This record gives sequence, structure tokens and C-alpha cells, in this order.
Amino acid sequence: MSIAEDTTVTNRYLSGNFRPTYDEITAENLEVIGEIPADLQGHFLRIGPNPYYVPDIEKYHIFDGDGMIHGVQFENGTATYRNKFIASEGLREEREAGHWIYPGMNMYGELIAKGKMPNGKNTGNTAMVYHNDQLFALMEGGTPYRLSLPDLTTEGEHDFDGTLTHNFTAHPKVDVKTGEMMTFGYSPMPPFLTYSVVSPAGKAVHSKEITIPKGVMMHDCGITENYTIFPDLPLVFDFDKLMSGESMVGWDPDNGFRIGIVPRLGDDSSIRWFEIEESFLFHVSNAWEEGDEVVFQACRSNRGGIEATEGVDMTEQFGQLHEWRFNMKTGEVASKKLDSEHYSDFCRINDNLAGRKNRYIYSARFKPDGVAVFDGELKYDNETGELQVHEFGPGKESGEAIFAPKVDAIDEDDGYVICFVYDTESGASECHVIDAKKFTDEPVARIRIPHRVPHGFHASWVGR
Repeated sequence: MSIAEDTTVTNRYLSGNFRPTYDEITAENLEVIGEIPADLQGHFLRIGPNPYYVPDIEKYHIFDGDGMIHGVQFENGTATYRNKFIASEGLREEREAGHWIYPGMNMYGELIAKGKMPNGKNTGNTAMVYHNDQLFALMEGGTPYRLSLPDLTTEGEHDFDGTLTHNFTAHPKVDVKTGEMMTFGYSPMPPFLTYSVVSPAGKAVHSKEITIPKGVMMHDCGITENYTIFPDLPLVFDFDKLMSGESMVGWDPDNGFRIGIVPRLGDDSSIRWFEIEESFLFHVSNAWEEGDEVVFQACRSNRGGIEATEGVDMTEQFGQLHEWRFNMKTGEVASKKLDSEHYSDFCRINDNLAGRKNRYIYSARFKPDGVAVFDGELKYDNETGELQVHEFGPGKESGEAIFAPKVDAIDEDDGYVICFVYDTESGASECHVIDAKKFTDEPVARIRIPHRVPHGFHASWVGR
């Protein structure tokens, strides 16, 4: 019996709508409740972990799963759904062998303690970026995979014509105005942080090591018109714990809490570090410059973790929309909550404004049961402070939503918020299209997906 069919599995990341799916399909002319707007043209994409083989069900971690990309192509009022595995070399080896080869992250410590050195698998399961007319699937422990559109075929790993010299973050930032892409790689071993700028032509033209005292899990970054922003926060790599069979990643407040701001083509000599309150953040919504200040917005939590910690309230690790202002002249830091009512994450904006001032943030609201599942979407207004909630209703679970601009859009929120929604009662999945200007209204279109779309990580939009 496969994991997808085994109802006795208790690992929460292999049960419910985290159960994997193995079919790869293309389905055209999907059933629509409502109407797909004619000015919605392009690709809604969502990627996530979908394990083909699981070495140990109890020790499986959500980060372990093979990458699978799901896409809904909107064209002339119709929708086509596709899904495919990220065809990594590791997955190919395992499928040919007929069993798992690469252990999960919760097995590394046990194996190393026994004197074995396990290899990792570049799953490409975390996020995507579209740059230089190419789509890439990303996992921060490896090299990007280049994917084709619209068919989502994996075309191979991509090292930017040999110019990429480090692991590639899951969250690079593309400056739409200049065409540059800012990226970085972190490591548990020196160099702990390497920063690169990729040119509009797709080559890394500026790569510099940024000195930090210890290896930390640095999942995201921010950019402004002139700077790149790095959070150095204490979700650290601990080899002593790894050797004792525990998780290598743990929370160590003694490592400090600081934000580094470096000129776009800067290095160690030009970075400035700002101390902040005890905090963690996985995801950045945006940053921009305002007078002498750099404004930095993200989903902030009180502490960081990659799994539930015994005795720790999970909401301590859940984010809330937050803003810091760093004065580049005086060194002062101002910190404030943007939303104190809801826990949320996967904060997104209109990506055309990355690095420039944005008015609106869209963020996925956590369900209030202490498990990392979402049940609504938020829209926050930076000008008025107003926060709107789009409710999916009882028994519905969502994920990261993206903003898709209308064809010939004029206003910042002139477009649609799109995400997958899972119905826990029927077991069915839909793609919801929400008018961003009428955010609390019912979706303008609900597209029936012909098979279940498991919960995943990050989403992306590629316009036609």
C-alpha cells in the first residue's frame, strides 16, 4: 500500500492533504464555478514536497519530499492544469533502484553518529523564480532547476553559465526595473554566507562572501533600489546535536538578532548591521528606501524552528506582519507590528514592486489549531492600516496566494489573488481566483482540479 492510500499514517506531514500524489497529468478545459476573467492571462504555479519514497515514516520531515510543481494556465477564459515531479538526479536514481537511497534530514544525525556520511538530494521542492525569460525551481541546498513553460518539464540544473559558485537561496529577488536578480547561499560550513548579483543576461557578475559568526538558516532576503538585506538570526546549525542524533538546526538566542544592509554591489567592507529585538522571520514581503530609512517588512515570530519543539507553543513560531525601519544615517531602529490580530506567513506583494514602496501585502492566515495549515488570506494596506480577510469557509485549507496583475493593469491591486484550496470534507482541490479590489467577496472563479493538490510551499505567477 502506498503512503497516499494508507490511512493509518500518523506523521502529520504524510497524512491529510500532505499525503503525496504520484500521478502526473494534463487536464484541459477545466470546470469553472463563476467565470475566468478575460484579462487574466498566464501561469499560476505552486511547488512543494511530494515524496516518492519515504525512508522512515515517523522521521519524515516536510523538507525531505521530492519536488512537484502544479500549474494552472489561464488563456482566453479557459484553464489547463498540469503537474510534474522535479526530475532530479536523486529521484531518477531512486526510481531506477525501486527504493529510497537518500535519507531524510531527521536521519542524518543518527547515520553520522554511526560513522556514515549520507549524501543530500537536490529536490528543487521549495520555491520558483522567473528571470531572463526562464523559470527555475529552487531548493536552498542546491543548484536551480530550469523548467519549461507551459509543460513544466525539468530541463536540468542551471549554474548560470558556470558563474554560480554557491548554493542558491529559495528566495532570490528580481528587480523588474533593472533586470538584476539578487541571490545568496548559506551553509553550515564556512563560508557561511555568499552574496551574488545575477545580471539581466543570466550570469553572476558580483559574488562576495559576507562574514557572519556562525552558520544559520537564512531562508529569505530583501532588496531596495540600492541595497540587499540579510537577516542574521539564531536558527543555527549545531554539529554537537547532530552527532548525538538530534536535529542539526536549533534555536540559540545567544547568537544574537541583527539585520545586515549592504549596497547592491557591496561586500563585507560596506555592510551595516542593525541589532533588533528577539525575533525570527522566514519570509520577507518587501523593502524600500524612504529618506534616510530603509523600510523592511516581513512576517515576524518570537522564535524560529523547523519543527514543533516539546513544551513550546507553536504560535511562538508563527509569524505576524511586522515592519522595521533602519536609519542609515543615525543607526536608529524602529519596530512595530502591522497586524496583531492574526498569525500569518507566506507574505507576498505585487512582484513588479519588489524593492520599491508597495501599498498592499497579501499573507496566508494560519488556522488557530497550532498546525502549519492556512484557512484564509489577508490583505494589508500600508497607507491606511486597514486589514481585510478573505474567508474560505469551514473545512477549507489554503496555502500561499500570489498576486496576478490584470492585462494592462493600472493600479497596484488591479489584478487577482490566486491560490489552491482544499476541502477537507470532499477531499477535492480547487484553484480560487479572487478580485484583489473586492478582496472579501466570493471568488470570481473556482476552478475544479481533477485530482487532489497536496499542500506545498511557494507559489509564483508568470504572465503571458
